[in-house]
Amino acid sequence: MYELFRNPELSLAERSNEVKMSTKMQNLALSVPRSGSIESYVSAVSSINMLTADEEKSLAVRLFDDGDLEAARKLVMSHLRFVVHVAKSYAGYGLPQADLIQEGNIGLMKAVKRFDPSVGVRLVSFAVHWIKAEIHEFVLKNWRIVKVATTKAQRKLFFNLRKAKKRLGWFTHAEVQKVAEELGVSTKEVLQMEARMSSQDAAFDLTNDDDESSAFAPAQYLEDKTTDVEMDVINSDHDKNASDSLYSAIKTLDARSQHIIETRWLSDDKMTLQDLADEYQVSAERVRQIEKNALKKLQAAMV
Repeated sequence: MYELFRNPELSLAERSNEVKMSTKMQNLALSVPRSGSIESYVSAVSSINMLTADEEKSLAVRLFDDGDLEAARKLVMSHLRFVVHVAKSYAGYGLPQADLIQEGNIGLMKAVKRFDPSVGVRLVSFAVHWIKAEIHEFVLKNWRIVKVATTKAQRKLFFNLRKAKKRLGWFTHAEVQKVAEELGVSTKEVLQMEARMSSQDAAFDLTNDDDESSAFAPAQYLEDKTTDVEMDVINSDHDKNASDSLYSAIKTLDARSQHIIETRWLSDDKMTLQDLADEYQVSAERVRQIEKNALKKLQAAMV
């Protein structure tokens, strides 16, 4: 909405008028002929007279300089047939033509709002970018349940790969490389997009009309029947609680008892009774008694 900032000296009232104009521009589509079918709509917009270069420039100047909404309406209406023409080229994606035209009309209104007649180009040349941008965004969001193209390279592939494949037929390694070079992407990205565009959406569960004896859905084979998630969580929590309780109980022992329990039961490199007897300069039997008493205290503390 660069018009709002075209003149930084605009007063608050003038800026308010600019905002109102922007809002009204979005409502221009209400003037589009309404009809009961897409065929009638196409016929209606095709009957609207096209503008000459001089007429278009005069209207564009009125809109650009004075914010004339009637001029904007005429510019939009006279180019609706071009939106229909562009939208028809996206029919292969299986989306309703009426929705494609509607999105293209939004792009046309954005283009009219931003068109600068002093640049010296026709509106149709300027608007085609905005019309296609809106249609592209709609196709990417609605062609699959999961969006297939998110990066700039993927978007470029999505709208060019089908056309390239029609020309090249089935992809070989050499053909993949050729497409990658033509579109300026990696061969890996070409193969990934090829796989995505070849796949189809699948319902996770069977529908009411599916025969369970002959139809399959991911819900039937993705479940891992070798494990029980509920029991895994229960056992994990039990083991954690037991471990926490054990180490808390060990801290209640004296230092020598702690050391004996840890080296005899919790260490990877376990010590023998005799090793500990030599370390503490007592008999192995005495170490065994200390160990036994410590285990009793731990058992009592963990009950």
